[in-house]
Amino acid sequence: MKKIIIVLFFVSLALIFHTNEEEILIPGEAIRFRVIANSNTLEDQQEKIVIKNQVEKEVYELIEDASNASDVRNIIQDNLDVIEEIVKDYQVPYQVSYGNNYFPSKTYKGILYPAGNYESLVITLGEGAGNNFWCVLFPPLCMLENTSEDVSDVEYQFYVKKLLDQF
Repeated sequence: MKKIIIVLFFVSLALIFHTNEEEILIPGEAIRFRVIANSNTLEDQQEKIVIKNQVEKEVYELIEDASNASDVRNIIQDNLDVIEEIVKDYQVPYQVSYGNNYFPSKTYKGILYPAGNYESLVITLGEGAGNNFWCVLFPPLCMLENTSEDVSDVEYQFYVKKLLDQF
C-alpha cells in the first residue's frame, strides 16, 4: 500500500510540473498587436518594422500606467486617431482595425499559439500580403521581443510566467 501511495504521489507531481510544449502562455483577456506588411519585398518589410516600432513606442507610452485590460482597451480606442497619424506619415495605403481580428497560428520558442480571432490592434499596410509582426500589448509581452539575444528560453519563460501571474 505504501508503494502505491508513493508512486501515486510521484505521478501526481510529474503531472503538476510537466510542461507541455503546446502550452499557451497568452491569457484569454490579452490584447494583441499586429502589423502586416504590404508584401515581402525588403522595402515593404523595412517599412513594416519602422511603423511597428513607432506605433509600439507610442502605444506603450499611452498604456504604461494602465492596470488592466479594460483600461488598455479604452486607451487604445480613444487614441486610434493618434495611431493613424503615425501610419499616415508614411504615405502608404493602410487600414487600422481595433477589435476581434484574425491571427494565423504561430510557433515561437517551442510554444504553439493557435489561429483564431483575438482582441487586437491590427495595422494592415497596402495589400497586406507580406509577412507580419505580432505580439501581445497587454499584458505587455511585446517588450520581450526587444530583449538581448543572450537571454535563455528558461529566463524568457519565467519572465512570461511572472508577467502573467501579475495580471
